[in-house]
Amino acid sequence: MKTATVVGAGLVGSLWAVYLAKAGYKVTIFERRSDIRKAEISAGKSINLALSDRGWKALKNVNLEDEVEKIAIPMTGRIMHDMENNLSYQPYGKEGQAIYSVSRGGLNAKMMDIAEKNGGATIHYNEKCTGADLENGIVYLENSITKEKSEHKSDVVFACDGAFSAVRYNAMQKLDRFEYSQHFINDGYRELLLPANEDGSYKLEKNALHIWPRGKFMLIALPNEDGSFTCTLFMPSTGENSFEQLTSREAVDNFFKTTFPDFYEMMPSVGDAWKDHPLSSLAIVRCYPWTSGKTALMGDAAHATVPFYGQGMNAGFEDCSVMWELMQKHNEDWTKVFAEYQEVRKPDGDGVQDLSLHNYYVMRDYVGDPKFLLQKKIEAHFSAKHPDKWLPLYSQVTFSNIRYSEAWETGQKQDAIMKNVMAQFDDIENVWDSTAVENAILSEI
Repeated sequence: MKTATVVGAGLVGSLWAVYLAKAGYKVTIFERRSDIRKAEISAGKSINLALSDRGWKALKNVNLEDEVEKIAIPMTGRIMHDMENNLSYQPYGKEGQAIYSVSRGGLNAKMMDIAEKNGGATIHYNEKCTGADLENGIVYLENSITKEKSEHKSDVVFACDGAFSAVRYNAMQKLDRFEYSQHFINDGYRELLLPANEDGSYKLEKNALHIWPRGKFMLIALPNEDGSFTCTLFMPSTGENSFEQLTSREAVDNFFKTTFPDFYEMMPSVGDAWKDHPLSSLAIVRCYPWTSGKTALMGDAAHATVPFYGQGMNAGFEDCSVMWELMQKHNEDWTKVFAEYQEVRKPDGDGVQDLSLHNYYVMRDYVGDPKFLLQKKIEAHFSAKHPDKWLPLYSQVTFSNIRYSEAWETGQKQDAIMKNVMAQFDDIENVWDSTAVENAILSEI
């Protein structure tokens, strides 16, 4: 019997357990927390997730897309809310393209059910990883309730235990020449739950991601199945317009009343709800190598990122797709699988992090900027006429399986071309869809 250990019963760990079971492995999962399915999962427990093409591909590989579709809400574009309560809509892609809002807790619970029922995986809870023998596939554990210590050996071990991975910290980071960096951005986030109307209907357009861009900070809202929205305020931790200034109910009320007036109208109780969710930090974790001996890092354990492209989960799910393809290619020779996995995926782990930081500035600073919006309009127009020559960066990342590293490189080139072309026309606002602009872009490609 082939055996595999997965550390972490989160989204990536649960999905990867289904893949391994499909390949005939007896899978054992160890989870540090208690069973989240037995706790009440509130819709606003953590940032809602945006499932896009890469994630769907990984789910389809193991026939899980129908199950997940039941709890996913399509969002065809973003709706901007300005200070005067005006709304403007930007489609994410072409007609029929959407990203999907899913609750992290709801999706995680479903994936764990599937791992157990479809995959035959065994999940052990309250088991903290205290170390690992990477070469021999042994994981050392301590039960947080009984304090009992144990060890578990298997043919292969997968650390899917998040940004602050215990396997990485207790074993990988002790390797000679292991590279590791952890970068916290200055901005933190706090969540709020915007409840449904009394009749259960949505207070905002359901099939869109809502953004209140305000320069150096922003509020976003994603729909939940019950008519509510999970809202997240991203802003600096310190300084002007920062979380350190919002220390009282009055300060919070006043801030929302003056900064997000239409939101405050919908939720005048925002000051009371402020303490329902903690203030959280955001970090990017980079490391290498991702594998050693019989052990591999997957998902956030290998490449934790900030959430501004909605690609953290999608990137982790894509790790599963890539690892699966390499298992077939190398006939489960794990030495070869692991060697190619880290070589192929590391540039894309870096790529998704670069993209995520870039999109933060786009969402926070530029989505309300007329020049930026015009640039996006020209790109969409040009792409519709020349789809073989130009795919906008957002579509490369969200609606394709183009490698993250390639998308990031192409996106930077495209941005330089667009800025150069726009600078050539004094009246670009009036001639943006002209043949002259089209030819100028073609000459730069």
